[in-house]
Amino acid sequence: RKSKITASRKLLLKSLMLAKAKEEWDQELVDKQSEKERYLSERITPLRTSGLSLSQLQDLCRELHEKVEIVDEERYDIEAMSGMEGRKKMFDAAKSPTGQ
Repeated sequence: RKSKITASRKLLLKSLMLAKAKEEWDQELVDKQSEKERYLSERITPLRTSGLSLSQLQDLCRELHEKVEIVDEERYDIEAMSGMEGRKKMFDAAKSPTGQ
């Protein structure tokens, strides 16, 4: 039984499909980046540093560093808990009668 499409035609169609998929993927990345920028501009107020003295700037830096540390700790905790939860599910699945 012979194929109705020649090999060169198949290759052309595959390359066109890949080009279209890459184009859509690139557009999706651009859309995500613009959505991220829009979201951040709505949620985060611009940092006003003009007119602040050196000590005020240092206090502001300390405050921002504290906030960053808190967020990093929360992110780490969430990642650790999600990892533990995933391992627990795998362990439970291995113990189940259907997993044996």
